[in-house]
Amino acid sequence: MAKGVFLHRPGSIYDDLPHKRYQFPKQYKTRVEQTVGDWIVYNELADGKGSSGYSAIAKVSRVEPDPLIPNMFVAHMEQGSYLGFERFVPYRSGSDFMETRLTTGTNKPSGYVQSAVREISDEDFFRICHRGNPLEDELPRTDDIDEADPGYTSDGFRESAVPFEFGGERERFLQLQSRPIRKKIFRNAVIKAYDKTCAFTGMQFINGGGRAEVQAAHIVPVEQNGPDHVQNGMALSGTVHWMFDRGLVSLSNDYEILISRQVNDIDRVRNLMLPDGKARVPDDHRMRPHPTFLDWHRSNCFKQ
Repeated sequence: MAKGVFLHRPGSIYDDLPHKRYQFPKQYKTRVEQTVGDWIVYNELADGKGSSGYSAIAKVSRVEPDPLIPNMFVAHMEQGSYLGFERFVPYRSGSDFMETRLTTGTNKPSGYVQSAVREISDEDFFRICHRGNPLEDELPRTDDIDEADPGYTSDGFRESAVPFEFGGERERFLQLQSRPIRKKIFRNAVIKAYDKTCAFTGMQFINGGGRAEVQAAHIVPVEQNGPDHVQNGMALSGTVHWMFDRGLVSLSNDYEILISRQVNDIDRVRNLMLPDGKARVPDDHRMRPHPTFLDWHRSNCFKQ
């Protein structure tokens, strides 16, 4: 087994869904197979353009031939392993590259950077995870933590950030897999993407300590294998979140707000929503609700 870097470009010709699958041509088959049972980090462009960097991790479970396209293969990700970074991690700072194998002594990377699938050392991988999820920002609210969760841990994320230390980062990485910390990372990423504003109502309430009233809502619940992916989330006020989870409101792929006919006071709910009946979503297309997740909510949760 070996850890890897997978190049991912939203909107590319490849049929990728980062939390679920990664499509690639035959030339990378051997390299991808080496990552089975281990972790990979996704490499993409900041805001879809500009500087290259790292945005998420996932664990590869198996590799299979693409059933529809000859000489193409699909790497499947382990269910629930995907985790987006709170912070986009640039691939270099000056001549200091996050991937040691890219180092040339200048601010230009080695030719290895051209490989869409490449091996990465444990040390480089853990350093990228440390930069992407420093665990130094606001902690989860007490009502975000389920102490009955088997993955719950009460320590390890209340301390101030410390310099990168390879030995300690192995344990730190394991903490990232606990449910409370994943919830915290998901929440921070979604709230930031929506500028602390409810997507359905446009309301932005912030307390004196800078705490936003909005909550990070999963479109496909974690219990239904929904990933901790910003495209599977929206920032919603408490009341709207409650309605969304119960299928009383939903969203079209064009972000039109849908209200169930089973709502007992449709006019009042409609007045609560944004006047044009359209949800406010992030400008960055990579942060917007993915149609796959919206389709699931309308089919499995929304009460027509």
